[in-house]
Amino acid sequence: MSDRRTYIDVHVLQTVPPSNLNRDDAGSPKQAIYGGARRARVSSQAWKRATRKEFKKQPDIDPSRLGTRTKRVSTLLAARLAARTGLDHEAATRLANALLAHDLKVTPGKKESESAYLLFFGVSQLDAIIGLVADRAAELAALADDALSKTVADLPVREQLRVGHPIDVALFGRMVADINALNVDAAAQVAHALSVHPVEIEFDYFTAVDDEKPADEDAGAAMIGTVEFTSATLYRYATLNVVQLAANLGNDIAATEDATRAFLQAFVRSMPTGHQNTFAHRTLPTVVTFAVRDDQPVNCVSAFEKPIRSKDGIAAHAAVRLAEQLRFSSEKWDITPLSVASVYDIALAEAAAKRSEEQEKNSDLLTRWLGQPSGLPEAIDATVSAVRARFTEVR
Repeated sequence: MSDRRTYIDVHVLQTVPPSNLNRDDAGSPKQAIYGGARRARVSSQAWKRATRKEFKKQPDIDPSRLGTRTKRVSTLLAARLAARTGLDHEAATRLANALLAHDLKVTPGKKESESAYLLFFGVSQLDAIIGLVADRAAELAALADDALSKTVADLPVREQLRVGHPIDVALFGRMVADINALNVDAAAQVAHALSVHPVEIEFDYFTAVDDEKPADEDAGAAMIGTVEFTSATLYRYATLNVVQLAANLGNDIAATEDATRAFLQAFVRSMPTGHQNTFAHRTLPTVVTFAVRDDQPVNCVSAFEKPIRSKDGIAAHAAVRLAEQLRFSSEKWDITPLSVASVYDIALAEAAAKRSEEQEKNSDLLTRWLGQPSGLPEAIDATVSAVRARFTEVR
């Protein structure tokens, strides 16, 4: 496969109603000062986790191709070891601990059933570790502790976690401070989402009534409380280094294409779940743009450095700003995408216009720099097709 630079930039404009998607340690919706104005913010970590959870909803992704991040690696390994070899729970746990302790330095933390740090891995990688001992598991389990430790010390346990990465490890990477050899460079970068306009934190005062309270008692509530919220049109951005993704997946072109499709769909459709039962904030984006590049990723948040101030809707003005920023980066910086595919409604051009002549100008701007509007499946297909040609280029 070609090692020439290939990136997919993902630009999303999404309006959410009153919500608290991602809160700080005091329970307030996260915020940031940008362009001199207070903005709503959703951390990249929150949206990456939402994306990983969205993977599990995609019927085309085999769950065995996904990873898990946990301190309970020994527990999971022991359970799969017992199921495959017939060892009882105690013997399987002892053997699992021995396998993990030497080469991976995974030892119990504050809780006996948990390791000292989180590890991000795939179940297929655990199965590969089990494969090292499956045919002699009973023999190993019968050894004394010292003999068991010495016997498994030379097994290439660490190597099983360096290959065969699940999709989400290949995308989001892995960092193990104590074992640099286990680190995986992330192929996807996700920015903190910011509102394109100023926001103010508001408070919802709520009460709960005791249904069984007799009518002759006082009419007071059984509980009162408050929850903070904002509403916002967010600019979301992520970029995918396709060459790095392919490297993380062993330069398997089919696996790289599958992972690319999975990421594009999951990132666009995902939503953090903070206070979701209180606000039911699940919306769909107003604009989604995929830009394939061979030079560098381009975050278009600069389009909103000057906050949008409007009493007649925000999203349409934001769409025009995004198109203008893509034009600017192309015309002034000579950084032009190889291809662009977008999901949006051309009626945004009219909504952002004050006069009829502006509508035509906006329409031309949107179609020139966002491309003709299409559905999400078509936009993903077009983007993957543009990348596929670069997959097969000869160096």
